[in-house]
Amino acid sequence: MIMEGRRAFGFLMALVTVFAVAPLLAILFYTFAKEGQFDVSQFGRMFEHERLWKTLANSVGLGLFVIIGTTVIAFPMAFIRTKTSLYQYDWLDIVLTIPFMTPPYIGSMGWILFMQENGFLQQLVPSAAWMTDSFFSLFGMVMIMSLHLFPFLYLMLKNTLLRMNGSFLDAALIFGRSSWRNWLTVVLPLVLSSYVLGSLLIFIKTLAEFGTPATFGSRIGFQVFTTEIHTYLSRWPVDISMATSLSLFLLSVCLIIWYFQNLIGRRYTYGVLSGKTPAKREIKDKWYIRASSWIFVGMVLLLSIGIPYFSIIVTSLQKVRGDGLQAGNFSFASYQEVFTGGSAGLTAFINSITFSIMTAIITAIVGLLIALYIKKGETKKQQVLDFFSLMPNIIPGIVFVVGLIMFWNAPWLPATIYNTKAMVVVTYCVLFLPYSVQYIKSSFSQLDASIFQSASIFGRSNWHVYRRIILPLLMQGILTGMMMTFIISMRELVAGLLILPPSVETGATFIYSQFEQGNVGVGMAVAVITVIMTVIFMFLLDWLQRRGGQANA
Repeated sequence: MIMEGRRAFGFLMALVTVFAVAPLLAILFYTFAKEGQFDVSQFGRMFEHERLWKTLANSVGLGLFVIIGTTVIAFPMAFIRTKTSLYQYDWLDIVLTIPFMTPPYIGSMGWILFMQENGFLQQLVPSAAWMTDSFFSLFGMVMIMSLHLFPFLYLMLKNTLLRMNGSFLDAALIFGRSSWRNWLTVVLPLVLSSYVLGSLLIFIKTLAEFGTPATFGSRIGFQVFTTEIHTYLSRWPVDISMATSLSLFLLSVCLIIWYFQNLIGRRYTYGVLSGKTPAKREIKDKWYIRASSWIFVGMVLLLSIGIPYFSIIVTSLQKVRGDGLQAGNFSFASYQEVFTGGSAGLTAFINSITFSIMTAIITAIVGLLIALYIKKGETKKQQVLDFFSLMPNIIPGIVFVVGLIMFWNAPWLPATIYNTKAMVVVTYCVLFLPYSVQYIKSSFSQLDASIFQSASIFGRSNWHVYRRIILPLLMQGILTGMMMTFIISMRELVAGLLILPPSVETGATFIYSQFEQGNVGVGMAVAVITVIMTVIFMFLLDWLQRRGGQANA
């Protein structure tokens, strides 16, 4: 069979090692090696800095507060979407994932423009000026990050609650338990493992987040690990040893959390779906439950989508920001500037599209080869390759970026791609390969072994089976992985800030630099275009997945 045996494993492991494992080894080398000798003094120097402990406290505190914030939003939302009459509005799930798919730095910029001095809130409601100081604090940062990350926890809780429809509560009712006691003693314990798993992932994502701490955190003087690493690499004097030490520390924290997440997943996940689970029942709410549900959903949509999107759209249309929200102060001049041939905004946007398309194609090919080898991950070799190919999903992106910089700057390399556009594509491929592997692997797991057996009976060659049967059946997973990779690549910020060659910008770095320099209109026009593309691709993804589901049925 194709992609089997030692040669295939050796080729794929060499590929994954060079591009995903070598950067992490480079971090270890630069942290613990000095003049060719093993030396821990550089790593120890990090712990002597009081700033490290403050950064650690900030990062951990932010992660815990964001878990609380996402819980406050996600749990009621999951309950509303499964236990009230709002369960029938499937379009809500697509809308609720928009905040998660919106680049976090764009959401932060929208909130900053809305809440800052003389921002949109003060222009619309002057008496609300007192809220500005309260918002530009840790509370505001937690709120922005919670509104960005809650869809992740919401979908996990919703899926768990959906699988519990019927038999568990019916069994409890038969024994005469009250509804409240059923929830406390039956539903909550079954939801707890999903909640803990989701919370730990939220914690890792908060530690790894760069966009919001870089845009909002810098305004309130709140430094976390990712911004500290960026600072040591981007400001003079550059301190590489401190950046690699911090990266190694952040990597260790994330791996420890990931270990506990897996431990909990193995020990405390219960089967909640059985063949006796009845079909979904019709839900009829009382009017006040329906009204309060819609009010909650409306508030979440207003805060997570309405306000940030209102700010970036209006800002992109304003002629003069100082003239505020008044008639005659709106035009499409910023968009005309973006689409003017040779403009910096158009060049950056085209760069983003080019890099993203190349990344999507390369990761689809590599992801397909890896998925064909891994199959269902039954052997040790398959499991090892599976772990290393998905590693970028566990480790913060900035750690990989630092590792890639160290690796491709090594003096012993005969040739390097550092400081070239190829480095950007390689970095994107390393960061986003897991999306292709996951989607294609998921499609492959749905293929029954009888397909291969039938082809063998008819004397078809392996190549014929893969070309005429397997690849067409995997095409939905390949396209879905490509679309997701394209979307994520278009929004990538931290990799662009650290590895782009001089005079080359992407859409993300252009938006960031324009916002920092105060030329907000053109930057927000590029942000609006990026978001529109993201939303279009999200609907295409949903259509592809529904089509795949119908085909499988």
